[in-house]
Amino acid sequence: MSDHQPLAPDQEAAADVVILAAGDSTRLRSKVPKVLHPLAGRPLIEYSVRLAEAVSPKPPLIVVGRNADALMAQVGDRACYVHQEQRLGTGHAVMQARPSLQGRSQSVLVFYGDMPLVTQESMQQLLALHASNRAQGGVLSLLTFESGNPRGFGRIVRSSAGDVLAIVEEADCTPPQRMITELNPGLYCYDADWLWRSLDLITVSPKGEYYLTDLVAIAVSQGRQVLAHKVSDPVEMLGINTRVHLAEAEAVLRTRINHRWMEAGVTLTDPAATYIDDTVEIGRDTVLLPGVHLRGQSRIGEDCRIGPNTTVVDTVVGDGCRVQYAVLEQAALEDHVEVGPFAHLRKGAHLASGVHMGNFGEVKNSYLGPGVKMGHFSYIGDATIGQEVNVGAGTITCNYDGSRKHHTTIGDHAFIGSDTMLVAPVTIGAGARTGAGSVVTHDVPPGELALGVPARIRPRAE
Repeated sequence: MSDHQPLAPDQEAAADVVILAAGDSTRLRSKVPKVLHPLAGRPLIEYSVRLAEAVSPKPPLIVVGRNADALMAQVGDRACYVHQEQRLGTGHAVMQARPSLQGRSQSVLVFYGDMPLVTQESMQQLLALHASNRAQGGVLSLLTFESGNPRGFGRIVRSSAGDVLAIVEEADCTPPQRMITELNPGLYCYDADWLWRSLDLITVSPKGEYYLTDLVAIAVSQGRQVLAHKVSDPVEMLGINTRVHLAEAEAVLRTRINHRWMEAGVTLTDPAATYIDDTVEIGRDTVLLPGVHLRGQSRIGEDCRIGPNTTVVDTVVGDGCRVQYAVLEQAALEDHVEVGPFAHLRKGAHLASGVHMGNFGEVKNSYLGPGVKMGHFSYIGDATIGQEVNVGAGTITCNYDGSRKHHTTIGDHAFIGSDTMLVAPVTIGAGARTGAGSVVTHDVPPGELALGVPARIRPRAE
C-alpha cells in the first residue's frame, strides 16, 4: 500500500501519523534492521504501528530506508510507505512524507519506530494537548520527560517563565545545556499546514543533516505557541539503540504483560520467573509456575496448570490441562490432557481429550485419540492412534526408512506392549495387542496378538 486511500468522512478530523523507521542497526551491531528485532514476541515496529492504529483511524505512513522490503513484508497493507533514499536527518525524513500527506488533515503526529513502551494514554494526552494548542493558534506540541540519564536525548530549553524555546541536540549542547534534565524523546504533533510550509525553513546542520527539532525554534521565532506535556513515567520514553536497551525494554514489557494477565484472573506464582509473549492468550484460573515460557501464538485454556520449567510455542492448550517440565512446539492439546514431566511435543502433535503422556516421551506429527495412555520413554511420529489405546513404555514408531517418512495407524482399544517397535508403514487393528519387545513389520488384524522378532500372529489366551 504505497499511497493513502481516500478518507472516509469520520477520518478527516483525525491526525495523520508518520513513523520514522529508516534507521539501521549500527549500534545493535546486527544484520537485522533495528525495528525488526523481536521484543516480547513482536517485532519492534509492531508496537509503533499498533500505537498508531490505537490513536488514529488512518493507516500510518512509515518512512523506510535500507532493508525496507523486510519491514514492509512484516507490516503489510496496515501502513503506507515512503523511502528516505538519503539519510539526511529527521527533518529530511519527514520531508519525504510531505507529497503523500500535504493537504490531507489538520494535524500530523510524528514519532519513532523504536519506542515500544509509549502508552496509548500518553499519546492521547499529546493529541489532547495539541487540540487545545491549535485552538489558541499554536502549531507544535510535544512530549518530554525528566531524567538524570540523558541517553543521548536532546535538551528542552525553556525561558525563565517556563515557555519552550528550543530543543538542542546533545552533540550541540553547551556545558550549561548539558545539565538540563528535561529531555526530548521525539514525539511531536504539528499543525499540518504549518509543518509542510516550515520544513523548508530548516537549515542544514554542521553534520549535514536537517534536524526536525529545529522546528521548535522556528515556531518560537514566528511567535507561534509551542506546548509540552511532561510524562510522569520516564520508562515510557526508552528508545532502542543497543542490545542493552532491548533487554531493558523486554523487562518492562514482561512486567506489564504479567500484570495484565494476573488482573485477568491468571495466577503467576513467581512473575519474575514467568515469560509471556505479548501475542499469547490465557484463560481464567490457569496457574503458571516458575520457569514457564509462553511464546508466539500460543493459546492456553482455563483451569490449566503449566510448569514448572515448561516452554510452549505456537501451541493450543485446552481447558484443565496439566503440563510440567515439557516443551510443546506447534502442537494442539484438547481438554484435560496431562503431559510430562520431561516430554516433548513437536510440530503437528495433536492430543485429544483425556490423553496422558508421561515422562521422557516424544510425539511428532501424530494424533493421539481420546483417553490414550502413553506412559513413558516412547516416540510416536507420523501416526494416528485411536481412542483408549495403551502405549507401553519404550514403544517406538519406526517412521523413517532413510529417505521417506511412513505412517503408523493403531485402532481403538489396542494394547501396545513395552519396547514394541512398529516399523511403518503398518496398521494395528482395533483391539489388537503386541507383546513386549516385539518388532512389528506387518499389519496386525483387529483383535489379534502379535509378538516376537519379527512379530507373528499368535493365539490369544482366554
